[in-house]
Amino acid sequence: MTIDQPVAPPVGPLRAGGARARLSDRESLLAPLMLAPAVVYIVLLVGVPFVLAIGFSLSDVTAGNPSFDFVGLRQYRAVVADAVFRRALTNTLFFTMVSMVLVVVLGKALALLLVADFRGKWVVRLLVLLPWTTPVALGAVNWLWLLDSLFSPIDWVLREVGWLEPGGHMLYLGKSNLAMASVIAVHTWRLVPLAAVIMMAGLTAIPQEVKDAAEIDGAGFWRTFWEISLPLTLPVVAVAGLFGAIVTFTDMSVVRVLTNGGPLHSTEVLASWAYTKGIGGGDLGQGAAVALFLFPLLLAAAVAILRAVRRMEVL
Repeated sequence: MTIDQPVAPPVGPLRAGGARARLSDRESLLAPLMLAPAVVYIVLLVGVPFVLAIGFSLSDVTAGNPSFDFVGLRQYRAVVADAVFRRALTNTLFFTMVSMVLVVVLGKALALLLVADFRGKWVVRLLVLLPWTTPVALGAVNWLWLLDSLFSPIDWVLREVGWLEPGGHMLYLGKSNLAMASVIAVHTWRLVPLAAVIMMAGLTAIPQEVKDAAEIDGAGFWRTFWEISLPLTLPVVAVAGLFGAIVTFTDMSVVRVLTNGGPLHSTEVLASWAYTKGIGGGDLGQGAAVALFLFPLLLAAAVAILRAVRRMEVL
């Protein structure tokens, strides 16, 4: 072979490697391939039960009679005529709105505290996250002891400071108003850490130049909060509210552990009533019908919040 003779390129491994490289660069193929496991998971975990719930709600299926006879909208008419369902619907709306206001306000205040620079900040952040990382049933059981009608340590403290007469008890879970307030307080305690972490991410994303300019202009804490921090983090606050609303609307753990819907259904919510009717009572058709009332309410809330977020981002 002479010096001027061209050398033929290798044919085997490099060409195969080039084909693999071209295949890995095809986003139109990789994107569906990477998303496929998540889609399959969602379809199996959410889609199949949702379709099954629709079928149950249009039939007379029960735990004792699994025959699948179509009855149309009879289950929905029976559910709407039920006074307990109407009470549960009202409680759910009230429970969600009050909880979300408290979660957003307290979460914002906690996020402002967590982004401040002070010694031991990582310890405070760890303690703040504990309510969210603790299993909800375990946390609710602890609160069940704290709110006990006879041995509540909260009552003991109130008696010691003179705010409760000797031998008196508040009966937090035995009176309608106190029971609802207790459920809201426990649920807020559980969700505030999540909201605080989401809002803290929004606060840390504010450019430092904007903060420095406000400090040079002599803006104090409240002026900086109302004119810089709050407007720039409103989309993040809305997203935190959306997550909290979804969790609140579909959660029954706190109600189930603390009050089981009582006293006299005063703390009953749609999720707990659907469980009581479908699983506890064995009427799978009515239980599915009650549960499906959650879907349009959640869909309307999600669409409204996401549209508001889009408008904030445009502005």
